[in-house]
Amino acid sequence: MDLTGRIIAVLQPQSGVSARTGNSWMSQDYVIEVPGQYPRRCVFRIFGEDRIKQFNIQMNEDLTVQFDIDAHEYQGRWFNDIRAFNIIRGQVAPVAGATPFPPAAPAAAPVADAAPFPPVQEAPAEGSSDDLPF
Repeated sequence: MDLTGRIIAVLQPQSGVSARTGNSWMSQDYVIEVPGQYPRRCVFRIFGEDRIKQFNIQMNEDLTVQFDIDAHEYQGRWFNDIRAFNIIRGQVAPVAGATPFPPAAPAAAPVADAAPFPPVQEAPAEGSSDDLPF
C-alpha cells in the first residue's frame, strides 16, 4: 500500500536485544498526514538501523511511503503493525478520486437493463383511475 503526504512527527527510536537470537535491533515510528478536506494520519514503523539511516526521514518532508500491514496477537488482544519498506521522495500527492492502479481491461458498454435509474415514466392522462399525487 502507498500513502503520500507530509511527515508531521518523528518519534524516538526504540532498540533492544532479541531474546530469541541475541541480536540487537532498532526501529523508529513516524506519523504521516495525507492532505484533503479531512486530513488522515497514519503511524508507520521502519525496522532496522540501516534502513532508518538509509531513508533519513525528516520533519515536514513530503514523500510517499510504501508499507505492509500485518497484525499480531498479544495476551488476547490484536495490534496492527504498519511497516514501511520503501520511501519515495519528490512525488506530488495524488489527485482525489484517482485510482492508484490502471484498469485491468476496458469496461464493456453499458447494458440497457443495468442502467442505474429506471426509465422516466410519462404522467397518466387526465381522468385515469390512478389519482396518486406522486
